[in-house]
Amino acid sequence: MRKVYFDHASGTPIHPQVREEMLPYLKEIFGNPSSLHQFGQESASAIEKARQRVAGLIGAEPEEIIFTGNGSEANNFALKGIALAHQKRGKHLIVSSIEHFSVLHSAKTLEKWGFKVTYLPVDQYGLVDPAEVARAMTEETILVSIMHANNEIGTIEPVEEISRVVRKRKVYFHTDAIATTGIIPLDVGELGVDCLSLSADQFYGPKGVGALFLRKGTRIMPYLEGGIQEDGRRAGTENVPGIVGLGKAAELAKKEMEKRQRHLLFLRKKLINELPRRIEHLRINGHPKLRLPNNVHVCIEFIEGESMLMLLDSQGIATSSGSACTS
Repeated sequence: MRKVYFDHASGTPIHPQVREEMLPYLKEIFGNPSSLHQFGQESASAIEKARQRVAGLIGAEPEEIIFTGNGSEANNFALKGIALAHQKRGKHLIVSSIEHFSVLHSAKTLEKWGFKVTYLPVDQYGLVDPAEVARAMTEETILVSIMHANNEIGTIEPVEEISRVVRKRKVYFHTDAIATTGIIPLDVGELGVDCLSLSADQFYGPKGVGALFLRKGTRIMPYLEGGIQEDGRRAGTENVPGIVGLGKAAELAKKEMEKRQRHLLFLRKKLINELPRRIEHLRINGHPKLRLPNNVHVCIEFIEGESMLMLLDSQGIATSSGSACTS
C-alpha cells in the first residue's frame, strides 16, 4: 500500500542534507560547548554558525537568537519572560483567542500570577482586527502576542499592521511564527516585532529544537537558571546536533524557499479546486487569499473528525484534525 504523508503542519521529515550535517555531532564531535578545550570549542563554533544561519533566515542579528528546546518553549519563554521582566510597568497582556495552546496556557498561568489578559476575537476567516488590538490596549499593557499565521486553518495575520498599532503605545510585540518560518519569507524588521518564536521541525529540521528571536535591548527574565548558556538566558548544556540541524534547515529554507513555494502553491490549488468537486458537503476553511501555501483545512459535514482520520490512516494517508500538540 502506498503511503501519503499529508501532515507536514505537525512535523516535517528531516532533509537529507540536514541529517548529514548533524551526523558528525552525533559521533566524533561531542565536546561540551562550555568547555575551553578544543573539543568544546569545536561544538561552540558549530552553535555560533547555526545562530548566524537562523538569523539570516529571518533578518535578525546572530546575538538576537536564543536557542530553545522547541517552539512551545520559545512561546512560553516570550510571554512569561517579557511579562515578569516588565511587570513594574504594567500587568496587562493581549493575545488572540486562536493562539497555539503554548501561548494560551502561558497566558492562563500569568493570570494566576496576578496579570490581566485580554483574549481578542477573530472574524470568520480567523483574522485579528488591528483596530481591536488598539481598543484593547490600556496604560497597563506591556505585551501583545499575535501569531504570524494560524497553524490549523493557515490564515496569515496582519502582523505588520498590528505592529504599527502596538509601537505607537511602546508596548512589546511577540509573534508565534512557528507555522511560517521557512515556509514564507519573513523579516523581523519588516514585521516590526520584538520577539518571534520558531521551530526546526516545521521546515525539514530535527524535532526537539527551536529558537526565540529577541530584539537587541529587550529585557527578559531567564527561562532556565543555573548556567551561562545563551548569554545566561537559558541555562543547560545545548543540544548541539539539534542546533546544527536547525541551522542547516534555515540555510536550505532561505535558499530553496521560492522553489518550495511554487511547488506547494501548485499542490494547494489542486486540492482546493478538486476536493469540493469530489466530496459532498466539504467546506474549505481559512482565508481564501491570505493563507499559507502549505495548508489546506477542510470540514466535511456529518462526519466526525477522528473517524475520518482513522479511515484515511487505514488507507495509508496521514492527516490531522487539529494541532499536533493537542490532537
